[in-house]
Order: sequence, then C-alpha cells, then structure tokens
Amino acid sequence: MIRIGRSVTISGFALTLALLAAPSAHAQSADMTFFVTSSGPGKGADLGGLEGADAQCQKLAQAAGAATKTWRAYLSTQAADGKPAVNARDRIGKGPWQNAKGAVIAKDVADLHGPANNLTKQTALSEKGEVNNGAGDTPNRHDILTGSQADGTAFAAGDDKTCKNWTSSTQGAAVVGHADRKGLRDDEPSKSWNSSHPSRGPDGGCSQADLKSTGGDGLFYCFASN
Repeated sequence: MIRIGRSVTISGFALTLALLAAPSAHAQSADMTFFVTSSGPGKGADLGGLEGADAQCQKLAQAAGAATKTWRAYLSTQAADGKPAVNARDRIGKGPWQNAKGAVIAKDVADLHGPANNLTKQTALSEKGEVNNGAGDTPNRHDILTGSQADGTAFAAGDDKTCKNWTSSTQGAAVVGHADRKGLRDDEPSKSWNSSHPSRGPDGGCSQADLKSTGGDGLFYCFASN
C-alpha cells in the first residue's frame, strides 16, 4: 500500500466513517408501506384500470427496493357493465402504513380516513422519499387521482368520477385529492387528501394535459396491502 500523504489518509478515513454512519436509503425504502407515485403511466387518467394502476405501484416499489410486498393503488371504481363498484378503502389492507422515511401516516383504515391522519406535504412522499410539489410550487402536482368520496368509498353510478374506471384519457372526470392538504379556499374539500374536486380540461377532463392544467400529473397513492 502506498501512502500518498497524511491529508489524503485522514480524508479517506473520514469518508469511511461518514459512509458507515449514514442510514441506508434502500433499507428505509424496504420498510415503506405507502407512497405517492413519482410518475403515472403517462396516459392521463387511463391507468389500464385497477390492474394497470396496481402494476405501476408494484413497478415503482420494485425500483425502490420494496417489491416483496403486495402493492395496491388507492382508487375506487363505479358500478358499470354489470360489475359492482370497488371502494379504495377496501383495497389497501389494514395498516399501519409508513412512508419511505419511516414516518407513520396512519395506523389503520379508520385512522387514515379520520381527522388525525398524518398525511401532509412533508409525509406524502414518493417511493424515492421525495416531497411532491404542492400549491405554490412550479409545477403544482398536488392533485392525486382517487375517484373516491372522503370516506374512501366509491361514488354511485351515473356521473363519471373515475375517467371511465381508469380507462379514459379523453372524455370524463376523475375526483382527485390534495396531497399537500391545500387548495384555493379554506374549506374541507380543499384540505382533503382524497376527495377535493373533479378533473376538467379542454381535452375532456382525463388527458395528461388536462390533469396538469389543474395542478396534477396523473399521480396516485400506493399502499402495501400485506
């Protein structure tokens, strides 16, 4: 071994100590049971139905080192074509759920849909552990697709609230929540993480451009159901 100099040796030793002391981001992600997708499939609210949305959750979780869990998208569907409605709250397991940094966002389904949940801009992290842009940021990406009422249940059949059950990128509408719990007004819908307002836009309401125009990006919540 060639000793280049005392300063180099000390610097190398300090670097080694820093690496040993630093927490493993991968290890934290492995314990993750909740995240906001860093990206959607790219076709607006056409997620390929619930199956396609679940697959996107699984894909992103795998990239983050959390593929051993079964991931489900927090999305409701409406009754249509002889098929019953699906409630988002019934898809995600029992909890508790924590983000990529280890912060618990809710202990169970009731807590998640109650006033004491810990979902905020700082805790609604992506699978990468990153904070998602919210109101006041450029671009704003706080609109999160859910198609759900505030209690996590599906809307009645009739008016489209799910962009044709997550298969349309043109006509329709999808109810979104605000991941940062902020909106244009100081009211409950503006502060709701899962049921703030329907999407809209010149393409019909469900395209990627439409979702971006009102403060979204085709993102959704993913929960580990096991």
